[in-house]
Amino acid sequence: MKKILITIALCLPIGMQAQSIDQVLQSIEQNNKELQSQVQLNKAQKMENRTANNLPDPTVSYSSFYKNGAGPGHGTEFVASQGFDFPTQYITRNRQADLANEALDKQQQAVRRDILLKAKTFCLDLVLLNQEYALMEIRQKNADELEALYAKRLEAGDANILEVNKIKMERMNVQTEVAQNHAAHRTALQSLLAMNGNMPLEFSETTYPQVKEITDFNTLRDEVMASDLDLQALSFATKAAEKQVSVNKQDWLPKLQAGFRRNTDSEMSMNGFVVGGSIPLFSNRKKVQIAKAQAISAQLMQEDAQLQVENNLMALFNEMQQLKEAMNTYDVPLLYRSLDLLKQALQEGQISLIEYFVEAETVYKNLQARMQLENQYQKVMATIYKNEL
Repeated sequence: MKKILITIALCLPIGMQAQSIDQVLQSIEQNNKELQSQVQLNKAQKMENRTANNLPDPTVSYSSFYKNGAGPGHGTEFVASQGFDFPTQYITRNRQADLANEALDKQQQAVRRDILLKAKTFCLDLVLLNQEYALMEIRQKNADELEALYAKRLEAGDANILEVNKIKMERMNVQTEVAQNHAAHRTALQSLLAMNGNMPLEFSETTYPQVKEITDFNTLRDEVMASDLDLQALSFATKAAEKQVSVNKQDWLPKLQAGFRRNTDSEMSMNGFVVGGSIPLFSNRKKVQIAKAQAISAQLMQEDAQLQVENNLMALFNEMQQLKEAMNTYDVPLLYRSLDLLKQALQEGQISLIEYFVEAETVYKNLQARMQLENQYQKVMATIYKNEL
């Protein structure tokens, strides 16, 4: 772990300090390539939604014609016109585009939330790995002290070679676990750096952030359901689909056209206006029915998503309670005191080396189990409150 931290430090700008989880997430929000891509895609989709309300292209035509027979005669015709819809159609389409763009904004925020939640999960894993490494250092220190003690006892004839070998095997086991810890730490940190656009990060936290206490599921459900970005996106998408029904209904109105016309011949020229329109007898067939079906589908998708969010939240709430109860069964200060008492008892000859390792191994496993429970608890809480990222 020390080698890893030294390597990372060499790659960091001079004076860069260790960052908290919130600072890491802020950095990733600025540097993440996927999030930057999503911002540009969202901008393009919002502009595309607005193009449905554009005026059609103006038309310009020029004609030249001649009289039959041998007599002189030549005429021209120039027509410039612009088509447009009834003003109410532009207003309705504009409102529909507003709702569709609101849905896109919520979808983008949901993508941002998911990216930051993934990054926070890596941070929580790094906290666990740092805690486990600190425990391994204690274990390594105890093994080193025992090795020195039993080397002297071996020389004095108060210990045998089997006991010394047992201590050496303990040290080898610790070194193996340290190497595994290093590998897992390197993998999690590299994943975090990739999410940060390979920009440097310094993270060495060994404690988790404070989380809000949850006591009542109904209160939590109301809070989460109101803030869930996926549900908000679906709500705006449903409203946009319902507004699209109104848009398609108004598409039955005639399309209008107005313009300028100029006719000339060998004797005179005339200027005038062009007014016309078209009735959408065929182009709008079944579009209203299609829009209604899409609106119903959007509504059903929203209702299904609400059920899924509530069910997932209930599962997370139950898991959180179980993890919290399991965590409370561990007396962490007592476990650390037990390690000191075991070492003292061994040094004073009150217990054998085998008894020490059996009892110490149980303490180490309990401490590690407590750390893993807390890590799972923090991940569950992060998922519950993911919309606050």
